[in-house]
Amino acid sequence: MQLDPFYPIVDSSAWVERLVPLGVKLLQLRIKDVEDENRLRQEISAAKTACKKHGCQLIINDYWRLAIDEACNFVHLGQEDLVDADLTAIRRAGLRLGVSTHDGEELETALSADPDYIALGPVFPTSSKSLKWAPQGVEKVSGWKRQVGNLPLVAIGGITLEKAREVLRSGADSIAVISDVTRSRDPEQRTRDWIEETRDGIAV
Repeated sequence: MQLDPFYPIVDSSAWVERLVPLGVKLLQLRIKDVEDENRLRQEISAAKTACKKHGCQLIINDYWRLAIDEACNFVHLGQEDLVDADLTAIRRAGLRLGVSTHDGEELETALSADPDYIALGPVFPTSSKSLKWAPQGVEKVSGWKRQVGNLPLVAIGGITLEKAREVLRSGADSIAVISDVTRSRDPEQRTRDWIEETRDGIAV
């Protein structure tokens, strides 16, 4: 399986509707601190509609039951969520699985779930969320890529467009991007720039 090298992460269907018409082909909807299931379902449904219209694969963070109900493409789970998830149900529904990792022990746990991709982070310092792990650096990306082999490796955490070339050349198959797009003064243009940069074969 191949992942698009540009992998934005957004927190609402409104962001999905802004970015996918620009040519985004892989996107994660990560909604935090919302307990209203109806609202979550509406957000996922709206995001899926936009992604389907523009040929973008939709990854749902955490909410694997809703991802199954809405027949999304992927579900992404953190280490804590992996413990409680019904992996058999996820596979039976045809969803692909991504898992977050931050150290060697978590990598072993993730690999035991037979995921479709592994995410490693933070590669660089990040302000998107508070993490107890120190930045990994591009050297760790290279080492983990050797460990996971043909399994796609997603790099995440503090990665700007200016660092994309270095990260992809270090072995990452895809780069998950949050603040470099959503906190940009012009998110649409920043997205176009990411698409142009990452589709020029810069990893080779």
